[in-house]
Amino acid sequence: MGTVLITGANRGLGLGLTRAYLEDGWQVIAAVRQSSPELQRIADDGLEIRECRLTDDGQLADLAGSLTDRTINVLVHNAGRLAKPAAPAEAKDVQGFGHFNRALWHEVFDINLFTPMGLSELLIDRIASADRGRIVTISSTLGSISMNDSGGLYAYRASKAGANAIMKSMAVDLAARGVIAVAMHPGWVRTDMGGAGAALDIETSVRGMKRVIDNLRLEDSGKFLSWDGTERPW
Repeated sequence: MGTVLITGANRGLGLGLTRAYLEDGWQVIAAVRQSSPELQRIADDGLEIRECRLTDDGQLADLAGSLTDRTINVLVHNAGRLAKPAAPAEAKDVQGFGHFNRALWHEVFDINLFTPMGLSELLIDRIASADRGRIVTISSTLGSISMNDSGGLYAYRASKAGANAIMKSMAVDLAARGVIAVAMHPGWVRTDMGGAGAALDIETSVRGMKRVIDNLRLEDSGKFLSWDGTERPW
């Protein structure tokens, strides 16, 4: 076992991953903007809740600085944003062609793209000190350019395509340090973001993703993987 740091661990997939890793005996650092009752109710000695504004570089640096004596075996960039409206149907309207909003795009990119880049850099020494250190960004098939046959959701799609690109570059740049970097599609999951009509429940997605993450090897670095281990097209 080891230590995993999960961003956005207060609900949805992040909370599910937190529970799964704790059940498996891992130490979990839950990095959240604000803790939730669900996260607070998890009574486990292996859980550390760190409240941190994930889009504030100073607070990210403070978080990383508090972990200088720790080894981080897995870093999971889970925190993300679809758009200002929570409902996917509303997001389609505000992110469609003809609705460009610079401030909204900045909010989406800030957490979906800038935070994974910045936090990975801040924690790289802690990750590289692990045997088979892993950086995983929860992406989406909506970030796949070749699979885009429906258009729309410009900001979210672009942010996830960008996240995929930085993970591919990290895989190249960090190979010499033995660090594995992958993007991961969790499936269409019944969360606040995915909606009630999604195909997968949280537990199924989480079990699959954890299995994939646990079994990652250096030859997997730079891949875009689905929750069930299959590769997704860029």
